[in-house]
Amino acid sequence: MSNKTKLIILFLLSLVFTALFIFYNLSFNSNLEYILPRRGAKILAIIVTGAAIAFSTVVFQTITNNRILTPSIIGFDSLYLLIQTFLIFVFGSASFLVMNKQVNFFLSVLIMMAFAGVFYYILFKREGGRNIYFLLLVGIVLGTLFSSISTFMQVLIDPNEFLIVQDRMFASFNNVNTNILGVAIVLFILVTLYFWRYLKYLDVLSLGRDTAVNLGVDYDHVVKRLLILVAILVSISTALVGPILFLGLLVANVTYEFLKTHKHSYIITGAMLISIVALVSGQFLVERVFAFSVPISVIINFIGGVYFIYLLLRGNKSW
Repeated sequence: MSNKTKLIILFLLSLVFTALFIFYNLSFNSNLEYILPRRGAKILAIIVTGAAIAFSTVVFQTITNNRILTPSIIGFDSLYLLIQTFLIFVFGSASFLVMNKQVNFFLSVLIMMAFAGVFYYILFKREGGRNIYFLLLVGIVLGTLFSSISTFMQVLIDPNEFLIVQDRMFASFNNVNTNILGVAIVLFILVTLYFWRYLKYLDVLSLGRDTAVNLGVDYDHVVKRLLILVAILVSISTALVGPILFLGLLVANVTYEFLKTHKHSYIITGAMLISIVALVSGQFLVERVFAFSVPISVIINFIGGVYFIYLLLRGNKSW
C-alpha cells in the first residue's frame, strides 16, 4: 500500500469520526441551533490542537534528530503554566490580562517566543555539534524550575483563584477557549503558510547538522525559524485546551511506523491526521462511553507514558 493511499485512508477516517462526533444522537427534533455550533467549536478546537501538536513535534524531532523528544522537554508547557500562575498571583483572576482571553493568548505567545529566542541565541552563539544537547539539558532544568515556581505561587494564592489556575493545568475539550478559537485558527494557517518554504529543508536536516551544512543548507538560519514556529504551535495548542504531554510523542512515532518514509511532506500530513483521529475518537469515547468520568488527557498520558517507556526499552533509533 502506497503512502498516498494510507493518507487517504487516514483522511477518510478523520471525516468519519468527525461526522460521528457532530451528528451522533441527533434528530430533527433536537435543538440543532444550540447543539451544532457548540459541537462544531469543539471539533474545530480538537482539529487545530491535534494538528499543531503533531506538526510541532515532528519538526522538533527532526531538528534534534531524536524520536523520543518533544517540545515539552525544553519547558514550553511549564512556561505556559508559569505565565498563567504569575498573572493570577500578581494581578488577580479578575484582572484584564486574565479575563481578556485574546490579550492573554497573545501575551502568552509573545513570552514563549521571547523565551525561545533567548534559548536559540544561547544555542547558536556557540559552535559545534553538541549545541542541541546543551539546549535540551538547559531546557529540562528550566522546565523543572518553572514548574517549581508555579507550584510555589499556587500554594500562596487564594484557594478560589487556585481553582482558575488548576483549570488551566489540565487539558480539556469540554471547556474550549472559544474566544481565541478564531485567532488560533488564523495563526495556525499563517504559521503553516510560512513554514511551507522550509519544508524542503526538513528531509536534509534529518540527516544531521554536518550533512545539512555540506549540502548547502544555512543550518542556523533555518533551525532558528523552525524553532520559533514550534514555539508558536505549542502556545496555540496549550492556550486552546491546556497541556497534553505525550500526544505528540505518541502520534509522531505511530506515523513513523505507519508510513515508513523519510519524506516530511508525508510524515507531517500523516501525523496531523493520526492526531486528529486519536483526539476525535478519544473525545467521543469520553463523552459517549465513559460519560465524562475520565478526561481524555488522562487516557492519552497513560497510553503515551507506556509507549514512551517502550521506546526507551527498545532503544532510540536515529534517523
